[in-house]
Amino acid sequence: MNKSQTKIFWSLFIVCNLVLGIWDFSYSQGDDLELTIDVNSATTPLPDIYKPNIDLSGRGFNRDATWPQTLAAEEVINTWEKGVGLNNTYRMQYNLWEISQTRDAETRDKLRANYEGVIKKISDAKGRVILNLFGMPAGLGKALDKKSSFKDFRTFKAYIKDVIRDLSCEKKYNIWYEVWNAPDLDDFFLGRQQDYLLMYRAVAEAAKELSRETGVRIFVGGPSVSAWFRDAEGENTALTPERSLIYGLIKYCYSYHLPLDFVSWHGYASDPKHDQEKTVYKKDAVGLIRDWLSYFRFDRNTPLIVDEWNFDRDTNLLSERSEDSFIAASFIPSRIKGMLDAGLSNQVYFALEDFENKNEGIIRNIGAFYFIPERLGYKGGPKLAFNVFIMLNHLGRDMFSASLTDEFCQAIAAKSENEITVLIYNYIDPDIARNYLSKNIAGLNSAQIKSLLDIVKTDRLHKILQGEQPIAALNLGAKVKALLEEARRLNELAKKFSAFPRRVKLNFKNLNGEYTLEAYKADSTCKKDCNFTPDMNKDISAQGGWEENMTLEPYSVHLIVLKVKPRVAEPVNTEAAPKKEEAK
Repeated sequence: MNKSQTKIFWSLFIVCNLVLGIWDFSYSQGDDLELTIDVNSATTPLPDIYKPNIDLSGRGFNRDATWPQTLAAEEVINTWEKGVGLNNTYRMQYNLWEISQTRDAETRDKLRANYEGVIKKISDAKGRVILNLFGMPAGLGKALDKKSSFKDFRTFKAYIKDVIRDLSCEKKYNIWYEVWNAPDLDDFFLGRQQDYLLMYRAVAEAAKELSRETGVRIFVGGPSVSAWFRDAEGENTALTPERSLIYGLIKYCYSYHLPLDFVSWHGYASDPKHDQEKTVYKKDAVGLIRDWLSYFRFDRNTPLIVDEWNFDRDTNLLSERSEDSFIAASFIPSRIKGMLDAGLSNQVYFALEDFENKNEGIIRNIGAFYFIPERLGYKGGPKLAFNVFIMLNHLGRDMFSASLTDEFCQAIAAKSENEITVLIYNYIDPDIARNYLSKNIAGLNSAQIKSLLDIVKTDRLHKILQGEQPIAALNLGAKVKALLEEARRLNELAKKFSAFPRRVKLNFKNLNGEYTLEAYKADSTCKKDCNFTPDMNKDISAQGGWEENMTLEPYSVHLIVLKVKPRVAEPVNTEAAPKKEEAK
């Protein structure tokens, strides 16, 4: 792709973000929905991707020099552990630069101990740590900068080998090592693609040698780029995916016989179907990456992980992640469902706590917890996203196939030994038309991209989406017209269903016995510091089935829990038998 095509691609992406107008909410209530769950039907194990996985980053600073500066506050981690547990997948940034810059030996030992303390708690809980190795240790880099690449391969490899030996071989923590974070962005890495590949090689060879020496299986992966198609220079687009760092890493590992145990990248968006992006090869991104793995003789089912994601509209501070946090909260299950449909193996939400480091110009309200900077002590609390993660944690071990086929309302039904759980959510992408066009742009040629861009640059796109401009009358090719037709259809649906609630009838088939029904909800009635308590609690007696009617407000999440009531024991006759006369 030449520079002109690259400019057209990004211009379309950016301009589409700006031109969508204000919607006129003038529709009647939406269509009713029905979900039938046969409790006797076959189930499959609940996929790991539905578990409440999260990156433990946050804060961006800590006044305690012995606490990792980019790790969420200890109080927040403890709150998460109490509400959700630590038996899922947790990502941590292991800042090698920070450790090396701590010159006082006692402080450095306490810093390492605090890193390790969190890792140990997760490992002891049977959870998994994705440990992101980041920050070039002082003295090992080409420049005295945490973003630097190394200056000597053997020295860096020996350093990393000692770290992995200690954590994985001697202490046997359950760790997957991820090599660097966002190496395609200048804010995170100073180097070219070959520099990153050499750094990956150093880590992978160290892990491979230790596995051979100790018999301990050590997982290594990456590259944790900011988008699946990015190269290390940050210039590539989805139109030339074979120039991506992911492709380069797979090919490099094949050439040098290096382990590649998982592939990771970031995916920030407001689109729940963001991970189903089409490519020029007429397949989605996930399918294309799996083809690359197969071609270079890696396991096609190698885990593909979106290791950072959140509700995002290209802004550091969003009302949808603060005063309107119910919007970002309802995005969580909808996006995870989209990831599952795309064929991803797992996901890690970013992040546990908001960021604020004014010295580095970082302020992002991206966390599941907020905080208020104080000179002493901790002051903060959970946003509504935390309650949604608690809901996900309540899902049973085995999943029913029953689901809703609606564009916006979706459901997950599962069961465990004595419970049936149903998670229902109603998320409407506020940028649905823009996201649809951006997600499918790779299927157009240069001329088609230009014709679409000409529409986006003017107010014609707004008129098309509002139905004021007939698409058939436009001098466009059939492919571009089809994209615009679908974008307009989705825009109309979003207008309709973001204005009114939906009615859903839950039909539990073949349900018999006595149950307690609990209903929880996360919606606009509470935005932060929301207690996770039932909105409804009642006893039911089912004979062959049960129906429950629900109302789903836009951007709401609901959890229904049916608990089998324990049988009441038969009363025992406590009247004592006559005592025999005691022997004299």
